[in-house]
Amino acid sequence: MKRIALRAVTAAALLTTWALGAVAQAWPPTPTVIAHRGASALRPEHTLAAYQKAIDDGADIIEPDLVITKDGVLVARHENAIAILNADGSVKEATTDVVDRPEFAGRKTTKTIDGQAITGWFTEDFTLAELKTLRARERIPAQRPANVAYNGQFEVPTLQEVIDLAKAQSAKTGRTIGIYPETKHPTYFQSIGLPLEAPLLAVLEKNGWNHKDAPVFVQSFEVSNLQAIRKLSSVRLVQLVAPSGRPYDFVAQGAANTRAYADLITPEGLKQVATYANAIGPFKTLVVPVKDGVPGESTPLVARARAEGLGVHIWTLRPENAFLPAGLKKAPATDGTVRGDSVAEITAYLRAGIDGFFTDDPAVGRAAVSAFTSASKVSLLPKP
Repeated sequence: MKRIALRAVTAAALLTTWALGAVAQAWPPTPTVIAHRGASALRPEHTLAAYQKAIDDGADIIEPDLVITKDGVLVARHENAIAILNADGSVKEATTDVVDRPEFAGRKTTKTIDGQAITGWFTEDFTLAELKTLRARERIPAQRPANVAYNGQFEVPTLQEVIDLAKAQSAKTGRTIGIYPETKHPTYFQSIGLPLEAPLLAVLEKNGWNHKDAPVFVQSFEVSNLQAIRKLSSVRLVQLVAPSGRPYDFVAQGAANTRAYADLITPEGLKQVATYANAIGPFKTLVVPVKDGVPGESTPLVARARAEGLGVHIWTLRPENAFLPAGLKKAPATDGTVRGDSVAEITAYLRAGIDGFFTDDPAVGRAAVSAFTSASKVSLLPKP
């Protein structure tokens, strides 16, 4: 009888919390739906339209990847290369129409970014005024042909414009819309005299968001720049973890630092991460590996991170066949543009206990969270 009564009290408490929703929870709500580059499955990534669509579809946080202009302004682009060419001169990847702008033909150059030679056009060779004359393009048209219809419609947004949107939409919707900026290639930008960290903190300070309770997470695949930010700010920091390889700042340190991403998520590595970061952002299969074409058993990573007080936000959950494990693709499985069972994939990670996830389609992410929490409510109801 006592056990039944305890179950009833626990279930009632949980249901009360769920009923109160965001009012009862500190920001961000858990599990957190993070719009990866905005609703990038539905609009060209890193545009105000993509961020707006993400907010409309229920995202808690929008993510701008940050690079910098020649005159020191932070803008949202996936890479500082806004168009990349193949060896034969054809376009390999483009997030703007710069290849079609003859006035900028002379800006084409080859640079080495994180050890890789890249030929194309780069944000640090443009002033903000020049960059604002360009228009965004869909980065992966083969997988997202519908987004091509939006080519040429949107500007490259600044970090300030992204914050302005988040604040305006928070006021309009009554929900706190956060931002999750990623500092891209920090070692490279430091090497050319355009470091990202001071401008980022300056923008956050200007907006009253340079503190631990601000609706902000700052993320990086490198370690040193997060450690440097921590010395200057209490804003929430996230150590990104790739499935293989090494942080580039470790590579740049040569023989003095031979550690890899795998070393960051050992028990000892997580202790070190916890000295400067609030959470880790591991690639999804580091939490739930794929087995026989579907998500399998979870690893100990979430539990290990929690033991050090670290949250866990995985990346990236995308709806199309091209990005799903074989067992979750929908017919025809060979068509990468077809949407598969993304809800099932997201649910597998929610069961693993993650705190949040990056998704290219926040509407799908929100549907998965709603279904998962509803099912959890039912399972926690006291049995007669």
